Amino acid sequence: MAGGRAAAFHEGTLALARATPERYPPRTTQDRFAEVSGAIAAALRALGVDARVGEVPGEYCPGAWSINARGASKLVGIGQRLVSGGAHVGVVVVVAGSQRIRALLEPVYEALDLAWDPETVGAVEDEIGPVSLEDVEEAILAEVRRSWDLTPATLDDVTLTLAEELSEAHEVG
Repeated sequence: MAGGRAAAFHEGTLALARATPERYPPRTTQDRFAEVSGAIAAALRALGVDARVGEVPGEYCPGAWSINARGASKLVGIGQRLVSGGAHVGVVVVVAGSQRIRALLEPVYEALDLAWDPETVGAVEDEIGPVSLEDVEEAILAEVRRSWDLTPATLDDVTLTLAEELSEAHEVG
């Protein structure tokens, strides 16, 4: 739901979202960006990444609240979508497979005639070595539990079946 320019997802990426009720969502846009980017950057630092909030010049799907490593490569994209009475913040963490993201985006950005530097694509594993999606997920959950009220939930069978059916329509080659 959230986002700007072309980005890519694959089995080495971790996506998370936070939807909140907001009386007037535009008034707190920057606060939400700061809160979410701060939490994700802190979680990555806990794993050993030199994680910083801010856009890397030439990054894909550029954003002031991206999270980068060493000021050189984008690891996380963050976007928002505002609706009447609510806000949705979407986050994508590239845990592994930066070369795959780069290869996927090169022809897309060329076709869209958008300038970007493929060398700015990074992944958590590029910074700290092999790491699992579960390790990154747990680091993020540990960080957000400090300030967010999280309630574990399980999706019902109808929703899971529908998701599986719809995923087939979105598979790439």
